[in-house]
Amino acid sequence: MNIAVSLMIYGSMVATFGPTVLRRLTRRGAAPRLGALAWLVAIAGALGAWAMAAGLLVIEFATFCQHPADTLRDSYTVLSTPVHLHGGLIAQFGTLTLAALVAVAVIGMLVHTARAMLRLRRITRAHGRAVRMVGRRVPGVSAVVLDSPERQAYCVAGRPDTIVVTSAAVDALTRDQLAAVLAHEHAHLSGRHGTLIGLLRAIAITLPGVRLVTDGVGEIGRLLEMCADDTAARRHGAEPLLGGLLAIVGATGPFPAGALSAAATAVLARAERLAAPVGPVQRATNRTALLAVIAATIVGLLEIAVGVLFCTTVLG
Repeated sequence: MNIAVSLMIYGSMVATFGPTVLRRLTRRGAAPRLGALAWLVAIAGALGAWAMAAGLLVIEFATFCQHPADTLRDSYTVLSTPVHLHGGLIAQFGTLTLAALVAVAVIGMLVHTARAMLRLRRITRAHGRAVRMVGRRVPGVSAVVLDSPERQAYCVAGRPDTIVVTSAAVDALTRDQLAAVLAHEHAHLSGRHGTLIGLLRAIAITLPGVRLVTDGVGEIGRLLEMCADDTAARRHGAEPLLGGLLAIVGATGPFPAGALSAAATAVLARAERLAAPVGPVQRATNRTALLAVIAATIVGLLEIAVGVLFCTTVLG
């Protein structure tokens, strides 16, 4: 039980302090890919720690049902007093009730997350089919052109992936600007950013009270926009991309739940980043700090995981 408690405490500490630290390190987007990875590692570390703790309790509950006497004795050795052996039936019943509740909660959260993910995917694919039906192809534009007075450009993952740009946006952008904006959307699709954001949104729907996840969805989305900006800027230059973003900024949708719009997320911060990129010293310092946070998160979880394996294999 001590190991399970340690995992719960570790996950709670990462979930509590992680958002503040990571938001400060990734605010400028000096290293957006590494910043997004740091958020993902923190989320995976917290959820992984809680899942391991739940797994220990579920295993304890399952084995107790088969061999109650042996499990109580072995659990004391392996998990450092998981139950009060001398506490009588009340203590044993309380421990097993907790384990059963944890098992039901874990299964329920997994089912809820899977349903949310499937629901978001259905919405995205339905929107992609709809715009392909009503939109049109224009020579020289590698996207579906949708007649609309709103200046919009976004992508939706599906089968096939779809990039949508409105006629108003095509008219407002120069050829170079349009190419840069579409390259931004292609970068999202090639990086499978929509799938990742969809999964994170599904987890956030399941765990609305976990700030690390709910804040992480927005922060990772912002960093992925910066990653797509970098890809488009390398191919077409920062000025055309910046001009294209400013020309279509302010689009309000409607966008499907899984869409990634070029000018709907943190446009001001991204424009400042494109116009005045950080220097190499600040970038190197930021990367070092992010790597340290990633390493600390992984090492902390691995230490506890190694302790679980050691207790199971050596002491068991």
